[in-house]
Amino acid sequence: MQLPTTPICFPSIKLPALPLLLQPSPRLASASASGPGSAARRLGLGLPTPPSVASAMRRRGRRRAAPTSRAAAGSGEAAAPDSQEKRDGTDLKTLATRFWKVAAPYWWSEDKTQARLRLAAVFALTLGTTGISVGFNFLGRDFYNALADKDQEKFTQQLLYYLGAFAGGIPFFVLRDYAKETLSLRWRSWMTSYYMKRYFNNRTFYKIQSQSIIDNPDQRINDDLSAFTGTALAFSLTLFNAAVDLISFSNILYGIYPPLFIVLVVYSLGGTAISVVLGKNLVNLNFMQEKKEADFRYGLVRVRENAESIAFYGGEENELQLLLDRFRRAFDNLSELLIASRNLEFFTSGYRYLIQILPAAVVAPMYFSGKIEFGVINQSVSAFNHILSDFSLIVFQFQSISAFSAVIDRLGEFDDLLDGNESSLSSQNDTVDEINIIFKSRSSAVSSNGSLTQSDPCMVLEILNLTLITPRSGNVLITDLTLELKEKDHLLVMGPSGSGKTSLLRALAGLWTSGTGDIIYHVRDSMLQNANVGSEEVLQSSKQRRDNGIFFVPQRPYMVLGTLRQQLLYPTWSEDVHHSPNNDAESTDPLPFLSEVVTSEGVGAKPEMPSTAELVRVLEVVRLSYILPRFNGLDSMHDWASVLSLGEQQRLAFARLLLAKPTLVLLDESTSALDEANEAHLYSQIEAAGITYISIGHRKTLHKFHNKALYISKSELAGSTLRNWELKPTSQISAEESSPFSS
Repeated sequence: MQLPTTPICFPSIKLPALPLLLQPSPRLASASASGPGSAARRLGLGLPTPPSVASAMRRRGRRRAAPTSRAAAGSGEAAAPDSQEKRDGTDLKTLATRFWKVAAPYWWSEDKTQARLRLAAVFALTLGTTGISVGFNFLGRDFYNALADKDQEKFTQQLLYYLGAFAGGIPFFVLRDYAKETLSLRWRSWMTSYYMKRYFNNRTFYKIQSQSIIDNPDQRINDDLSAFTGTALAFSLTLFNAAVDLISFSNILYGIYPPLFIVLVVYSLGGTAISVVLGKNLVNLNFMQEKKEADFRYGLVRVRENAESIAFYGGEENELQLLLDRFRRAFDNLSELLIASRNLEFFTSGYRYLIQILPAAVVAPMYFSGKIEFGVINQSVSAFNHILSDFSLIVFQFQSISAFSAVIDRLGEFDDLLDGNESSLSSQNDTVDEINIIFKSRSSAVSSNGSLTQSDPCMVLEILNLTLITPRSGNVLITDLTLELKEKDHLLVMGPSGSGKTSLLRALAGLWTSGTGDIIYHVRDSMLQNANVGSEEVLQSSKQRRDNGIFFVPQRPYMVLGTLRQQLLYPTWSEDVHHSPNNDAESTDPLPFLSEVVTSEGVGAKPEMPSTAELVRVLEVVRLSYILPRFNGLDSMHDWASVLSLGEQQRLAFARLLLAKPTLVLLDESTSALDEANEAHLYSQIEAAGITYISIGHRKTLHKFHNKALYISKSELAGSTLRNWELKPTSQISAEESSPFSS
C-alpha cells in the first residue's frame, strides 16, 4: 500500500491526502508564490502575486518623479545618475526602530479601545484555529489507522467526525480572516488621517514639493500605508500562530520520535541561514523598483495632463523616448530582482519540497519494525510540517519580508521627515535667523524699545530690513528691503525674470522663511483671536494668514475637485461646504478620526457664506455669467481646469477674491491671460471693494492701477550686501522706462 506523504489542506490545517503530494502547505505555498512571479507581475508580465505582498507590489498610482529623474527627463538622457540607480541598504536596527515608530501610535490613539478589542478578538480566533489544527492532527491519525486496518465502521465514524469538524471549524477561519481584514482597514484609515494631517500641517506638503526633499509622498500615503497595515497585521498573526503551533506540535512530534525533532531544528536553522545569504539584496532591489515604477507612472500622468501642449509642440517622439528610457530603468532593476529571486527560489523550492518526504523517511523504519501504527506516520508528517513552517518563516516568507522591509523603509523616511528629524531638513543651509511674520492689531503696536505705541489705523503692511535667500542654495535674492504699505496704497513689483519677484510673494505668504527681517501685517481687531491692546500673533499656518485677511491669487488659479459653487467658495468657506452635512451624523460616525477638521490657532472671524444670488452676482461682476447656462448652474461637476480657459480661470479667481473681501491681496501675474479691457475692469472692482493689493507683472498697462512701484534687479554676487531694489511712485515712471537702475 502506498504511503501518504503530505497533508490535506484545511485553511491553515494539514491533513493527509495523496492527491496533494506536490502541494506545500498553504502558508508555504503563499510564501513560495512570492518569488520571481510577484516581481514580474509588477511590469505587467501576467504572473500571479501572493496576497501577502500584493499590496506592496501593486502598480503605484499617480506620483511625482524624483528631482534627478526630472532632470534626466528634461535633458533627454537615458541613464539616471548613479545615486538614483543604487542605494545603500538599511540596517536591521534602523528597520526595527522605524517599524515601531510607524506602527505604535495607533495603539495609543483615541481609537485605542476599539483597536485593542479588535486585536484581542483576532488573536482569540487565531488561537481557536490553532486548537482546531491540533484536533485535526489527531483526527488524521485515527482516520488513517482505520483505513490501514480496513475497519469500515471506524472509518465511517472518523469520516463523520471529519465532516462535523469541518462544519464547526470553518466559521472560526472565516471570522478570523474577516476580523483581521476589518482591523487592518480601520488601522489604515486612522494612519491615513494621521499622516495626512501631518503632511498638510505647517505647509510640509509645499516644502516637500518645492525643495524636492523626498520622492513620491502620495505613494507613501496611499499604497505604502495600505501595504504596511495589512502586512504588519498578517505577519503579527503569523508569528503568534507560529509560537502557539510550536508549543502545540513540538510536544506531539517529540513524543513520537525525538530524533525527528532534532532533524527538524537543524534543517530549519540551516535553511534560514542560507536564505538570508542568498536574498540579502532583495530589500534594496524592491525599494528601487518601487521608485522606478513610480517615476515611469509619473511620466505617463504628465503626458495625460499636458496632452494639448505636447500635441502643439509635436513632441510625441520625444515623450515616447523619455518614457521608454524610464521604463528601461525599471526593466533593468526588475531584471536584477528576478535574478536574485531566481537564485533564492532554487534553494527554497528544493527546501520546501524535500520536507514532503523527509519526516516519513525518518519514521518509516519504526513503522516497518512495528513500533508505530500507520496513522502515526501521517501524524508525524503533519506535526513536522507545522513546526517546520514555524521555524522557517524567514525561508518561506523572505520575498514578503524583503518587500515589507522596503515599505517600512519608505514610511520610516516619510515619518522622520514629518517629525522634522530627517537630516535633509537640517542640511538646507538654514540658519538660526529666519524671517519673522507677525500680525498686529491696528489699535496698537509695540515699539522696538518695548513701549506701547498707538498704531497707524491706515497701516496695512510693514517690511523691515528684509533679506531674502533661497531655502536650499542660499542665494541672496533681495537685500535689506524696507517699505510701508497703507490702505489704498497699491504696489507693483517689477524686474527681470529670476530676480525674485514671486519669491518675495512667497516670503509675504510665509512659504519661504529663509533670510532675515520682519514682515508685519496690521489687521483689524476682529480678525485676531485675542484683540487686546498690543496683541500680536506669529504666523502659524496658511489658513491663519488667510483668515487674517491676506489673500493670494496665482497666475494659474487652483481649480478644486467639485462643483462651480465650490470653486467660488474656495478657500474661504470650503470647510463649511464639506463638513456641514455631516454635523448631525458625527456622533454615530464609526470612524470619527476621518471626520475631524484641524483648525489653526489664531483664526479670526470670516464673512458669512454667500447666498446663491450673491454667487450669481459676482459671476456677473467678473463677466463670467455666461458659463452658468453652459454648465447647467452652480452645482454642476466638471474638470474645471480643462473646461475653462486660463482667462476664465483667472476671472473666477477674482470672483473668489471679491467674495472673500480680504484686507490685502497678493497678485502674481493674475491677469496675464486677460485682455486689457478685462484687466482694467477687474482692477477697478477690487479697488472699489477697498482691497489693498500687491501685484507682480510686466505689462506697462499695470502702472495706472498702482501708485507705488518696487523694482528688483538680479543679485549678481552670492552673499552680496548691496541693495538691489528701488521703490518709487508710479507717477515718476515714464511709459518707456524698463528699469530705474542706471546702467
